[in-house]
Amino acid sequence: MNARQNTPRGPAGGPADIDALCEALLVLRTADEAKRFLMDLATPGELAALAERWRVALMLDAGEKSYREISAETGVSTTTVTRVARFLSQEPHQGYRLVLDRLRETA
Repeated sequence: MNARQNTPRGPAGGPADIDALCEALLVLRTADEAKRFLMDLATPGELAALAERWRVALMLDAGEKSYREISAETGVSTTTVTRVARFLSQEPHQGYRLVLDRLRETA
């Protein structure tokens, strides 16, 4: 099946596009492949924002620093730290938690 057959229909950015993006991520086999795809997909600023949030999630999960300390060390706003913390612990998606737990299992 070629990529054209999997192209969602309708306005861009909707749930079908998110599903298609997730399927695309699943075919990547290495961190290098993921990096190459993300560098093509996102602007440098978008990629930096994603990387910042991931770093904040790692620091929050470690539990060794306050929100203000994380903000000072990373340069992200305390609002961003608070948002990541909320998604890490309270939001129903639990994507951060899923990945952090799986990384811990493979370590």
